[in-house]
Parts: sequence; C-alpha cells; structure tokens
Amino acid sequence: MEKKQKKFLTVAPFECAWHDDLRFREAGRGCVAFDAFAHNDVTIVFRESAGSQHYHYKRDNSPHYTVIIGSHRNKRLNIEVNGKTVVDVAGVDLCCSSTFQSYWISIYDGLISIGKGRYPFQNLVFQWLDSNPNRSVQYVGLSSWDRHVGYRNFNVLPLMQNHMSLWKQVDCGEYNGMDDADEELRDKFGGYDNWGLQGFLENWELSDVIIIVGAEERAVPAHKVILAASGNFGLNFFGENCIHLQDVSYPILHALLEYIYTGHTCIQESHLNSLKSLSLKFEVITLARQCEEMMERFKLNKKRFDSGRSVEISYPSSQLNCGTLFLHKLPIDVNRLNNFRLSGEYTDVDIYIEGHGKVARSHRIILGLWSFPFTKSIGGSYTQMFTNGMSESVSSEVHLKDVYFEAFKIMFEFMYTGVVYMEDNMDIDTLLLQLLLLADQFGVSLLHQECCKRLLEHLSEDSVCQILQVISSIPSCKLIEESCERKFSMNFDYCTTASIDFVMLDKETFGIILQHPDLTVTSEERVLNAILLWGVKAEELFGWDRVDEIMLNSTPEVIFGERLKSVEEFLCYVRFPLLSLVVLKKLEKSNICRCLPTLNNLVKEATMFLEIGASGSEKDPKHHRRSSFKELQYICNGDGNGVLYFAGTSYGEHQWVNPVLSKKVNIMASSPLSRFTDPKVLVSRTYQGTSFAGPRMEDGRNTSWWTVDIGLGHQLICNYYTVRQDGSRAFIRNWRFQGSVDGNNWTNLRVHENDVTICKPGQFASWPVVGANALLPFRFFRLVLTDTTTDTSNPWNICICFLELYGYFR
Repeated sequence: MEKKQKKFLTVAPFECAWHDDLRFREAGRGCVAFDAFAHNDVTIVFRESAGSQHYHYKRDNSPHYTVIIGSHRNKRLNIEVNGKTVVDVAGVDLCCSSTFQSYWISIYDGLISIGKGRYPFQNLVFQWLDSNPNRSVQYVGLSSWDRHVGYRNFNVLPLMQNHMSLWKQVDCGEYNGMDDADEELRDKFGGYDNWGLQGFLENWELSDVIIIVGAEERAVPAHKVILAASGNFGLNFFGENCIHLQDVSYPILHALLEYIYTGHTCIQESHLNSLKSLSLKFEVITLARQCEEMMERFKLNKKRFDSGRSVEISYPSSQLNCGTLFLHKLPIDVNRLNNFRLSGEYTDVDIYIEGHGKVARSHRIILGLWSFPFTKSIGGSYTQMFTNGMSESVSSEVHLKDVYFEAFKIMFEFMYTGVVYMEDNMDIDTLLLQLLLLADQFGVSLLHQECCKRLLEHLSEDSVCQILQVISSIPSCKLIEESCERKFSMNFDYCTTASIDFVMLDKETFGIILQHPDLTVTSEERVLNAILLWGVKAEELFGWDRVDEIMLNSTPEVIFGERLKSVEEFLCYVRFPLLSLVVLKKLEKSNICRCLPTLNNLVKEATMFLEIGASGSEKDPKHHRRSSFKELQYICNGDGNGVLYFAGTSYGEHQWVNPVLSKKVNIMASSPLSRFTDPKVLVSRTYQGTSFAGPRMEDGRNTSWWTVDIGLGHQLICNYYTVRQDGSRAFIRNWRFQGSVDGNNWTNLRVHENDVTICKPGQFASWPVVGANALLPFRFFRLVLTDTTTDTSNPWNICICFLELYGYFR
C-alpha cells in the first residue's frame, strides 16, 4: 500500500480534498480503500488531474468518474461519467452510517468495482463496465454533497493485468436449467448463496443414521460421514444405522449437531455442563474445551452463573482455514474426511462414467453439499440419483455420460479437500476448460470460481481462442469472455497468424473482436486476411491473394457457404483508406471484388478517397489503429533501423551498447566460442575480418549455424534480414533462414539454393522474407547451412561478421 494516512479528514459540503498520495501509479488502473463516516453521500471522484478544494464534480467539464455511496438519503448507489448518471441502483449492501464504515473502489480500464470491508478485492457488492472507458483517470478526490463527510485510513493500491481483483469479481452465477423441483429444493435450504451443511441439519435429505434422543425417543436424522469426520460417534458402516441417547435431552443434542453442521450454536448457561459431557463422549474436542472455558469464566462471576441467559458458542477463529472450502469453517477434520473417500468408509453411492466403468465410491451428503444435480433425480445423462433419504428405493449408483474423466477426478477430489490438484504433465489450459464446463454443469460454484481465477491468471495470446470457443456457452463467464476478447483484440496480429484456431470462433465473438476499441494491428491488410480466412474456415494460413485464386474457379456461395453474409458484414470493419494505393489497385482488379459487390464498393470508395485526398481536398475519414508491434523497417544495408540495433539502445531508452554485452539478446554458434567465433561480433558496429561458426554433426550430417535469441517476452514478425561476409572468400550458397518460438522447432522463413548474391569479402547482402510464414512472430532466428560454401579447405564454416533483422517487433 501507499503511505498510510491515519489522520481524520473532514470534507465540507460541495468541497473536495486532493492529496499527492491519492494517485494511481498507472493511469486508468488502481484501487482506493478508505473508511468513511457520513449520514449520506460519500462521494469519490476519479480525474485525469487534481482539482481544487472548492472543486465540485457537477460543474466539471473535464473527463471524470464519480462514485456516490449512500445517495438519495442513504438509499442508493450512483456512478456518474462526466457528470451524467450511468448507474442508479438500490439494495447493493452499501450504506453510510453514524460510525466509520470501510469501503474500496477499483478501476481497471473502465471496469469499476465497489466493495465493502477493510480488505480490497474481497466482498465485492457491485460492478459496472464502461463501454467507452476513460484510461486517463489517475487522481482521486474525496468529496461530499450536502453534509460533512469524515474520511480516514485512505490507501491507494496498484492494479496489474490479471490482478487478483479480476478473478475476485467473477460472477459464478447460479446453476442454470432448474425446473420446479429445483426451485422447491432452493426454498427448502434457504437459497443457493447459503448452500452448505447447515441446510442438512436435522434434515432427512440424504441422511443415513438416526439418533434416538430423550425419554420421548425423538428421532433426529444425521449423516454418518459428517459425524465421523467431526468426532468419534462409534459408528460402523456395516452396523445399525441408529444411535440411542435416552439420557440426553433434545436441546443438548441439537446444540451439538448445530455446532457440527454450522460452526456455531446457542445454549443456556445451565446446559453447558451437559453439552460438555456429550461433546467429550463423542470426542468433539473443540466444543468441549469451549464449554469448559465458559464454565470457568462464569464461576469467577457467580452473579451471572445459572442466570438462565443464553450464550453463543462459535468454532474458534484460530481454527479457521484460509481455504475456500466451507467445511474448513466447521469442526470437521477435512483430512479425515478425505481419508474416508480414499478408503471407501461410510460411502453409500458408486459413480460410473460411460467408457470408464466404476470410477469412485462417494458419500451422498458430500455430493449433495456441492451440487443441485447430485441432490435430485434428473433426466438426461444422470440416472437414478438420490433425494429420498433412507428410503430403500434410493439408488446406490450414479451413471454419467459425456463427462471428461480427468476433469471429473479433479472435481471429485476438490469436493473433499477444497484443492484443485493438476499434475505437471497435464495440458493445463485444456483441463481447466473441461473442469470449468463440469463445474458449471454440476453447479459447483467455488470450483467454477477457482477455474475462472486460474484462466485469468494464465491468460495468454495462445489460449484465448480455445477459451472463447468454450466459454461463450456459459453466461456466468462473461468477465472471462470479455477479457479474452480484449486480449485477442490487443494482439490481433499474433492471434490471427500464430495459429488458425480463430476461424472456429462464432460470428458474434469474431464480430465483437473486429469492432473492439482496443483492436491493435500492424496493417489493415491483416484484418482483411483474417476476415477471409474466417469466412472460408481455412485449415492453413494464407492471404487474400490465395482466396482470389480460389475464386477464379468457384463462387462465393461455395467458398464461404453459410458465412457469406457474415463476411460481407465484416468487410465493413476494414479501414480500406489506410491501405496503400498499390494494394487497393490490386484488389480492384481481383476476382474477389468482382464476385463480392460489398468489397468492390468499399475498395472503389477507398481508392477514390486516396486519389482525391492526394490533392488535399478531403480529410482522412479513418484513424490508424494502435499496433502492438513496433515497425522496424529495412532502409539500406548497415542502417540503424533493425531489431538488434534497437535492442542495443535498450529499446530506444539509452545510447547504443552492444546488446550481447548488455544481455538484451543472446547469440549462439554451432561451434565452441573462440577468438574467431565471438557472438558479440555479429551485432557490433565494427567490421571483423575473420568471424565464423564452425561445423558440427546433427542427425548424422554436417551443418553449421548462427542463432539469435531476441529475449524472453519479445517477438518479431520478420520481413527482411541482412548479413555481411567477413574478410574470407568462403561464400555461402545454400542455407536456410529460420524462426522458432521455443528454440527447438524451426520454421523456414526463406530457403536459399545456389544463391550467388554474396561474391565479395566484406559484402553486405539483404533479402526480403515473404510467404505465409512471414506473418508469424518468433523469438529465435538462425542461419543454417544446408550445403558447403565456396571454400574447399573449410567448406562448413559459415563466415559472416554481421547480422540484422527487420520487421514488426514487440
């Protein structure tokens, strides 16, 4: 946290307090936490620059957000954008009072989250996403409306991408697809939000043991595995399903069971000794100790002892586990409970998965704790599930189909331990998606939230397409879906070239990405190519010129099928005036334009604009989009525009230093380092007369190579490269220029066969990189000989003293 302000601050009506410490580290992203004392209208202003003491947001014309807690006489929550109300809601558990209350408000690229409590990112009570976010707000003002407001303990926290706040805000929602019986079940147990073991307290649902209590022989239902995990009740799975307690009154037993099932109970002081005795009998040790401690305190104060008043007993806070599993908040030994799962003790149901047979033995009560579908009989892929308590008609088997076995094992273990365990050799992204679907299918809310959290934490350009294909069918994953769409949009070049998975996205999702305000590309031609690739459901990467060739012998109806109408809609999202006149002229003469009237009109309109615009009679109607890549364009041999030179300047921040020495890049050779095999020579600005990488044996044959690693977190879409011959006459003739993502698997970017370009010592030579692979981003690049050089004495030495790469870098 930033420097903590402990002093009390009072803000008068129609005024605002601005402090240097109340400022986000990163514009548009931050969280402010504070305590407020007010009868109504706690007002927080987020602005691009600090205002004055007499500032008031109603009179401010500059961009700003305003959050008003307790507006309309302490009844509503308001959010205003630039003075206009966009949110006005009641009943969101936010209010002001005559005592200090703790609140937190976070902003993340227009996502405003508001919570109550001392700990930020917990107890979220409201959230709103600005469709046109203000990413410049940075200063925080503490204001008031018509009464004085007291503030204290205000702190500012930074928010990073994939911060905890994102997944804490995931709306797990409710299990969908309920029928009338589901609603009845919800009413019985008090609602899904409160779903837990308390709903089964003295309830016949899923019970498998009866406790006969008192002289009146009252029958009280319970659950063996719960009792066995919280104490020693002398239960035997193969024995009678009945416990007799004739010398115990019902209120005492009820207090014991209530403590086990809910973590707290209330009892008269005069019954403490009886409750202690019963707790000791069944070895519920924490309750017995608490009873004894209370009795000792009352003995010290005899005036209060046997007064007939009630006392509350709660499971000790020191015993609480920070895990998400609600069983951790109860006097239940989770390790013992998990051992019952492993040993099969007290289990009463077998689980079968189609294609795998019997996969587990479980306890109805544990499954019922987590999942509505497991708590009632439903059709489809579930048969003969359990809801009738101890009736003989209850099935002891559950048969599932269309369930991913590995994901089910993880979910099943989570139900007992609260831990999501995945082995290192598993495909984590795929498994998380399968697990998310399963958690949503069975309504396991906390597991659903854990999956959402992990997906957001590990979200990458390589996983967004796969995730989007799955979660679009899950309404409760809206935040993840929006995060993936934004990630895709900001890395459009990579996501549409690194793989072809994006063509499987549905129309709505792909359309949102194409219209996204954060769409970031290096060229509008990339957008056009992506639309056409999506339209034809391509299985490999290519450009619009390939589609043009296909169109020569076919029709749009055949090529695009049911996506033809969508393609015509998407073409309107391409900013054709940003294409070069050369490309537009080529498009104008193409078969695509001839067969697609929409494209033809757009291209002609753009061409006309550029020709008219050249005379200066019109302004450009289209703005350039941002690019996630920096264009480093080849100008001439030996220029200072390449990637390796750029790395030597610390990416434009400092004077040039050899990037190998500053460890910005790493260069490796096929032969050991020596006087004449020196990696830093290849990126130096000084000519070296002798510089070579020697031969080595790979896969049973000779080869030699120079490899460049541009650094972790960096990528280059290479469209040109330059080499310089050293002072020898060992000229290369057959070689390959290759790229790699991991340094192990190589992709050919340009293949040279009998290339006689280099024919003089010290000569520069440069080549463009074209073709489909030239669209792909890589981290590693290498020149590798495929045949001997012109030198007969050392034919496998690759003798170059300079290398430079060009293209789109990030």
